Amino acid sequence: MKTLVIHPEDRSTDFLKPIYENVSDATIIHGGVSKSQIKQLITEHDRIYMMGHGSPSGLFSCAKFGGDNDYSGFIIDHTMVEELSSKECIFIWCNADQFVTKHNLKGLYSGMFISEVSEATYCGLPGTPQSIVDTSNDSFARWMGENVNMALNEIYHNTMDNYEVLAMDNPVADYNAQRLCLAE
Repeated sequence: MKTLVIHPEDRSTDFLKPIYENVSDATIIHGGVSKSQIKQLITEHDRIYMMGHGSPSGLFSCAKFGGDNDYSGFIIDHTMVEELSSKECIFIWCNADQFVTKHNLKGLYSGMFISEVSEATYCGLPGTPQSIVDTSNDSFARWMGENVNMALNEIYHNTMDNYEVLAMDNPVADYNAQRLCLAE
């Protein structure tokens, strides 16, 4: 299976790298290509990982992508839906669930996902220390990465089995686990 990883370079999302470190036959894109090149790469791959910061409208480009006179700020948005609709997809960004639902896509995806202390405060967990956020982030990425070459439902269930145990003592993991979904 040919895998495409789209993870705009951004130090605040480096914790996601263990998810795809051991992906077999992967093309990893951190920036430097245009949206039309991304669209072409999507058509050439079987599984597409998209991760970083985003919104209900898509995955932010974080100013790492260019060309095509596109100033929308997104590297993945509504213009990619047709290509994504026939692929195995993993969408890990804040509010990816709204993007997936709006465009009737399938795959493993996150809702609002706390990855920073400021997001914990915004999501009703004021006073959350960085160590709690880091434990949630690092554990989530490690567990997904351990299952990355499996079927999507196995990635989801195996990751959730571990993440839900952490969630018993980690409020950030609890919040995030409730917002990790699979649509087959």
